[in-house]
Amino acid sequence: MGVRLEPSDEYLHELGPEPTFNESMYFNLYDPAARLGAWFRLGNRANEGHAEMTVCLYLPDGRVGFMYARPAITGNHAFDAGGLRFDVDEPFERLRVAYEGRVVVLDRPLDMADPGAAFRANPHADATADLTVTRISAMFGGEPDDAHERPGEEFAKGHYEQLVAVAGTLRVGGEEWSVAGAGLRDHSWGPRTWQAPWYYRWLTCAHLDGWGFMLSRIARRDGPGTRGGFVWDDGELHLCDGGEVSTRWEGDDAYHAAIGFRLTAGDRVWTGNGRVLNLIPLRNRRDGRVTRISEGLTEWTLDDGRVGHGLSEYLDQIEDGRPVGLAE
Repeated sequence: MGVRLEPSDEYLHELGPEPTFNESMYFNLYDPAARLGAWFRLGNRANEGHAEMTVCLYLPDGRVGFMYARPAITGNHAFDAGGLRFDVDEPFERLRVAYEGRVVVLDRPLDMADPGAAFRANPHADATADLTVTRISAMFGGEPDDAHERPGEEFAKGHYEQLVAVAGTLRVGGEEWSVAGAGLRDHSWGPRTWQAPWYYRWLTCAHLDGWGFMLSRIARRDGPGTRGGFVWDDGELHLCDGGEVSTRWEGDDAYHAAIGFRLTAGDRVWTGNGRVLNLIPLRNRRDGRVTRISEGLTEWTLDDGRVGHGLSEYLDQIEDGRPVGLAE
C-alpha cells in the first residue's frame, strides 16, 4: 500500500463532509536537565463548530499544569484556538508552538479522573509557551492510497509523525523555565472519534543525540488490530513490522506504571523498559460511551543502555468501570 506525503500536507487540508472530521497537530517534549515535560494538541472539528485544545505541562516538582477547552471555530483555516497556536515556518523542518492562557495546577494529577472536581478544587495560574520545533528524524507516515480503516472505526485518513528538538520558554504563574529538549510531533486529518479503537498503546521516545522510537499498538474489539511503529537510529528510519507491549498496572483504578516493549524491523530488534514519572488521566464521552486516555511522562531505558524520554499514551474504552485493555 502506497503512502503520499507532500510539504503541502504540513498545512490545513480541505474540510471533509464527515460530521466527525478532525484535523489536529500534537507536540510533546522533555528536557531532562530542567526535569520538565509538556505536550500540546489542537484538533479542529469544524463540522461540529469547535476545536479541541489541550495544554499539559509536567512541572519539575511533580505538579501538572493542565488546560482543556472546546473553543468555537467556524472553519478549518488555522491551528489557532483557545490561546494555543501552531505555525509552520518550513515544512518538515521548523514549526512554532505558542500558548497564552490559563492552566489548573494539580498537586495530585490523578485528580483529573474527575475533571469537574479537579478544576473546581485546584488553583489556576496564567501560563505561556514560546517554543521552536526543529527536525531530528525523517518523516514517518502520510496518507495511504487506499482506506485502511473500516467504516465507523476511522481514526485518521492521513497521519504522520517526526522526532523533533524543542527549544524556548515555558511559564506558569511566577515561574519560568528555559527548555532545550527532544520530543515527537504528529499531524492527522480525517474523521475521528476517540471511541473508534477498542484500546491502544502509543509509546514515544526521543533524544537530542539523534535517536528515538514510536510504538503503536491498536486493538479492535473483534480482531487482532495492528502493531508497528518506527525507530530512528544511526541516521536511518527503520519501519517496524511488529511491536509488543507489556504493562505493570498500579492502584485501584489501574494506571500504567511500568512498561516493557519490543520493536522489530525485519531482523532488527529493539527492546527496553519504561518507567512512568508522572501521569494524568483524561476522559472523553460520546454517545453514552466513556473513553480514558492516560498520559504518562516516561523514562525509557533500552537494553543497550541508552536512556531517553517521551510519553506513554494508553487509551481504553471503559466497560463496567474498568479499562478494557488490562490483559495485554
